[in-house]
Amino acid sequence: MAAVRVLVASRLRAASAFAPLHASTPRAALHGSAPRPGARVALVLSGCGVYDGTELHEASAVLVHLSRGGAKVQIFAPDIPQMHVVDHTKGQPSESETRNVLTESARIARGKITDLARLSAADHDAAIFPGGFGAAKNLSTFAADGKDCKVHGDVERVLKEFHAAGKPIGLCCIAPVLAAKVLRGVEVTVGHEQEEGGRWPYAGTAEAIKALGAKHCVKGVTEAHVDQKNKVVTTPAFMCETELHHIHDGIGAMVKKVLELCRK
Repeated sequence: MAAVRVLVASRLRAASAFAPLHASTPRAALHGSAPRPGARVALVLSGCGVYDGTELHEASAVLVHLSRGGAKVQIFAPDIPQMHVVDHTKGQPSESETRNVLTESARIARGKITDLARLSAADHDAAIFPGGFGAAKNLSTFAADGKDCKVHGDVERVLKEFHAAGKPIGLCCIAPVLAAKVLRGVEVTVGHEQEEGGRWPYAGTAEAIKALGAKHCVKGVTEAHVDQKNKVVTTPAFMCETELHHIHDGIGAMVKKVLELCRK
């Protein structure tokens, strides 16, 4: 046993003798450097499901592009009842069913969700709002009231806080109506202003945005519009009837611009 202890001790001494040599190499120094901190982004959801909450593909695309961009994400939703519940197999409201926006949004967030009332612009570098009819039904009353809509109190507060702090806001699909209502004179896009044979079925939203006092900018589905003055970035997403990868690319363009604005 004594011989074994001597052998082990000698090998430990030999290993420690080489440690400083390895630590001083350029490769070791590179791996030991602290990673550059990513932007802190608040993602605001409106439920789970295109017809009565957040559009899942949009939320997923936002999360993928934020992950690729090195951002740190915290997900929020208001703790309120949904306007109504839609049976997505029929596209019709389910009259006897009720759901909570925060609880449903937790499905997308994999359980890691925070009440929107706790969101403060001071704790984040940017905020992003995916689309889905939840933005027009739960985060606002746009679906029912159009240009005369009201925006949920915490949604309005968050938009105004980030805007006042000069921090970027990203929105896609129908969600730009929130910024159009709250931030007067803002520039946004929901795509094209004509239906073009059904390719842009919600083109009439552009006129509602103008009626709200905002400027509508025509953009393609793979593009994002940047309002440099207000640091608001928007993209059409599912306002266009097209292949999913085009939606994904447009959301990627929006996220990229938001993260670029975080660094300015």
